Order: sequence, then structure tokens, then C-alpha cells
Amino acid sequence: MTLHREGKGSIIIAVVLFLLINFCTYKLLYPSYPIIFYFLLIVAAVVLGLVISFFRIPGRNYTDSEQAVIAPCDGKVVVIEEVQADEYFKDRRIQVSIFMSPLNVHVNRNPVSGEVVYNQYHKGKYLVAWHPKSSTENERHTNVYRVGNKEVLTKQIAGALAKRIVNYLSVGDQVKQGGEMGFIKFGSRVDLLLPLDAQVKVKIGDKAIGGITEIAHW
Repeated sequence: MTLHREGKGSIIIAVVLFLLINFCTYKLLYPSYPIIFYFLLIVAAVVLGLVISFFRIPGRNYTDSEQAVIAPCDGKVVVIEEVQADEYFKDRRIQVSIFMSPLNVHVNRNPVSGEVVYNQYHKGKYLVAWHPKSSTENERHTNVYRVGNKEVLTKQIAGALAKRIVNYLSVGDQVKQGGEMGFIKFGSRVDLLLPLDAQVKVKIGDKAIGGITEIAHW
């Protein structure tokens, strides 16, 4: 396991705060209240561990299949439905949404290999990620990938805790399935919009593993 480059600043800040807080609590509490000091030390260590864990990149053997659309992130499948596309596409599409909790790996990955033909950032709100309107009203970053005559759209969507979306792609990029699309800090969701003839391979409630789980075949 390695740590993602997006975590460098956050981890440094967390370590500095950890040392500062525990230095102060040691001076103030340890002589008279050592039990309280040790309790606060444990709490601070758990929080620091969660921050470091948030930016982890576990070692994985990623799926490589021209017929598969893979999960762009870790998380729980919360939406599978036919929708009218509201961006880029003008027709109806199958939407698959994956919710990421703060405990999930937060690297976002390309669901297919192909050309990036659309890349757009949208300012917006910070509704909870499972809110039905979060796909259209929250801060988000949209990409469209073209694979032959097929296209798939992804939306990185900010949530109530997620305050920063990072996207590494540009129009014209030729990307590899499982490569890094971007990163969302501190919990959110990613939507996929698929052609109606795509065969969805997951169901609501399934746990998706980014870069590995096959979301659909085409």
C-alpha cells in the first residue's frame, strides 16, 4: 500500500496538529490527570490514522477488458436507473451511482480505455451525496470517454464533507482503463451514464471496488 500524492498536505497538517495537541495536553493534563491524557492521545491517534488511511492506494490487479465498464471508485452502488441525460448526451441513459464513505479508497479511476472527448467542471452545492439532486446541483466534474462508437460519462460529485474535486484529464487524452481519473477528498459519489444497451452486472447495495468490479458489459 502507498499513499496518494493528494494527501501530502493534509497528512502533514494532521501530523503537526497531532503533535501540537498532544504536547499541550501532556503539559496541561498529564501531571494531574494522566488517564484523561492517555484517552485523548488514543482519540487523536485514531483520527490521525483515519486521515492517513483516507489517502491510501492499495495494491491491486486492475481489470483490463474492452467489453467491460469497470467501477470508477470504491463504494456502495446506490442508484441503477434509466434517466434523461442532462449534460453532453441528449438521449436517455442508464445511470449507475456509487457512494463513497470517508472509509473508502478515494482514488477515482477510468472506467474504460479510450479518448476523453468531454471534460467540464461545474460549481455547485454540497448536498449529501445520496440526495437525488446531488447529480445536477452539487459541485461536480464530468468526463466523457469514447470507445469506438460508444461513449460513457462519469461525474465526480462533491458531498456534504467533500470540499475538493481533483481531475487529471483533458480533452484529447488517450487513457487506459484503471488509470487515475482524479480524487475526491472526504467522501462523495461517482455517477456513470451508460448506453441503454449496456448489460449492468451489479445491483443496488453491491460493494464496488475501483478498477476491479465490472459495472457493465457492452
